[in-house]
Amino acid sequence: MPIKVAIVEDDTGVRQSLEALISGTPGFQCIGSHANAEAALRRIPHDWPDVILMDINLPGDSGITCVTKLKAFKPKVQVIIFTVHADTNEIFKSLMAGASGYLVKQTPPAQILEAIADVHRGGSPMSSQIARKVVDYFQSKGRTSEDVETLSNRELQVLTQLAKGHRYKEIADDLSISVLTVRSHLQRIYEKLQVRSRTEAVVKFLAGRS
Repeated sequence: MPIKVAIVEDDTGVRQSLEALISGTPGFQCIGSHANAEAALRRIPHDWPDVILMDINLPGDSGITCVTKLKAFKPKVQVIIFTVHADTNEIFKSLMAGASGYLVKQTPPAQILEAIADVHRGGSPMSSQIARKVVDYFQSKGRTSEDVETLSNRELQVLTQLAKGHRYKEIADDLSISVLTVRSHLQRIYEKLQVRSRTEAVVKFLAGRS
């Protein structure tokens, strides 16, 4: 089955280029293309995609507001922020809203497709400059390594697998545990690292190792 993708982007040229890229690539299907958050919120709930590419700077409601509202409808939908913004504040607002990835618009087409496939598998793709900003942020807090060191060996194993983009079922199979146990470990990981999402946990973990 192809990965179903929806686009929320107000720039007509960018939106049409993304449509052509996704529709013209085997294994991907563009099932919706929206110029603003209001249109996306009206239409997406009638035909949910697997992955949403979301701009931040939209007319009317922002992309971050749109992510928050869509995730309230369907928490498991995967969202990749796709924007010119590389501001640390915007990055973290997006992650806290529920985005699982963050790409800048200069990202080459092949890497955009790779990121869509990655987030669909359970990964958290980020452009390198975005990842660097996130790492710098956590390092500046001075608590990253200390927090990571509170994790048990099994929790580190689970988080390492998660950082590689593995899905819960793959982690469970590799570690010979149940998916329910994986979720239980993740809940404790979130509490120890003081984060609220898979993306934040992975980023904090990677920052602690850098």
